Amino acid sequence: MMAQHLPILPIILPLFAAVLIPLFGRIRVQYAWFFSVGATGFSFLCSSWLLSQVMTGRRVRYFLGNWEPPWGIEYVVDYLSGFVLVIISFMAFVVTVYSWKSVEKEIPKEKVGLFYAVFMLLVTGLLGIVITGDIFNLYVFLEISALSGYVLIAMGGKREALMASYNYLILGTIGATFILLGIGYLYMVTGSLNMADLATLLPPLYENKVVLTGFAFLVVGLCIKVALFPFHIWLPNAYTYAPSVVGTFMAATATKVSAYALVRIMFTVFSPGFDFKMVPVTEILFYLGMAAMLVGPVLAISQTDIRRMLAYSSVGQIGYIVLGISLGNQTGMVGGLVHLLNHALMKGGLFLVVGAIIYKTGITQISELKGMGKRMPLSMAAFTVSALSMIGVPLTVGFVSKWYLGVGALQAGKWIALPIILLSSLLTAVYFWRIIENVYFKGAQGQESGRQREEGPPGMVVPTLGVASLCLVFGVFAFIPVSIAELAAQMLLGKT
Repeated sequence: MMAQHLPILPIILPLFAAVLIPLFGRIRVQYAWFFSVGATGFSFLCSSWLLSQVMTGRRVRYFLGNWEPPWGIEYVVDYLSGFVLVIISFMAFVVTVYSWKSVEKEIPKEKVGLFYAVFMLLVTGLLGIVITGDIFNLYVFLEISALSGYVLIAMGGKREALMASYNYLILGTIGATFILLGIGYLYMVTGSLNMADLATLLPPLYENKVVLTGFAFLVVGLCIKVALFPFHIWLPNAYTYAPSVVGTFMAATATKVSAYALVRIMFTVFSPGFDFKMVPVTEILFYLGMAAMLVGPVLAISQTDIRRMLAYSSVGQIGYIVLGISLGNQTGMVGGLVHLLNHALMKGGLFLVVGAIIYKTGITQISELKGMGKRMPLSMAAFTVSALSMIGVPLTVGFVSKWYLGVGALQAGKWIALPIILLSSLLTAVYFWRIIENVYFKGAQGQESGRQREEGPPGMVVPTLGVASLCLVFGVFAFIPVSIAELAAQMLLGKT
């Protein structure tokens, strides 16, 4: 009986936690953290079980309220959604475990309960986007996650955080409006909101101008949500001025979920034949992806604030994911999908380290990181591993996805992507070298010898080391994520 309802538990658990936290948080503020850890932990376990079911060849479906589609809302777990569910729920669990000391320092005590309640709504929204099989329900979950994100960013306290939240609100609303218009156009001509139903109704209507307009609105709206260059301007301030935990979780998951929604609509609601032959969308995404891979690192090099540098780095990394989507072959798609996982681990690990540095020292400027390798050796070791992975050094996860993207580009006859990948990696090495040099090869001015270590609390260090170690584990045992991504890519490209 319980197993029958497992598909909805990853959504229901954080949603219930969001309701209960304000009540129990009034009794004792620590309860807010305990409820959040429990909800995200069980959500991760349920997501892992769902992925294991999918890997046996079984497509998991759940009809909300026993109303069968297309009339009711359907939750669907396949290779792609199972893969992304595990990524999001895992990062939510890790960041929540890490969060207690950071939130205690950055959020006023009277707002901690509210913070965790809204954070659980953000987790609910992101997981809901991944698991739903209803396109309007996807929009609802997009809005739940976006509204939660606006509130959490504004909790950064400083005036800049309010401005970042406001900018994110404006651009997020524009993106959401585009998406809603796209959904409305599709509903006008098909009368259905179920994605599987739309996939059967749309092919005869592919040349209909209303369908083409709806598709264009959906792609542009989701590109804004993904923060694909040149729609990225909301992202740097949002990641920089949000509370450390929020910046970390959003950097690791939010744009990845939007990229998932873009893939889901392009390849399962519409078809690969439509994307690659009838409209020039993949050509446009190909060139925007390559532009992002160059512009993001160049802007990152010019930053002096480490959080802002990592934010612009994300703009470049999103380009890799979009490049994989646009290549039109299985190898490229595998590279793009694996990069969803890889970037979540790499960028999540980097922001976790930055959060620990801010917690212990308050430092955010790159020039002030001198000697940090001696003061916080474990954290900086995790940072170094994550940075090497971002560059694409062999035996790290970053190398795996870049290899697949390079091979995929060659197979697609788009060799121009190869020097772009190489140049982007070199630029990535440049901006990370500035930090590594300060951390390990320059001592802080006036720093006395034998200064005691100032490592963060175990509750922050252990999750950070865990995420960084996965950058090596999945780099060495790359067949684990690649085998899942291959099945997802075959499904998306209509080969299964």
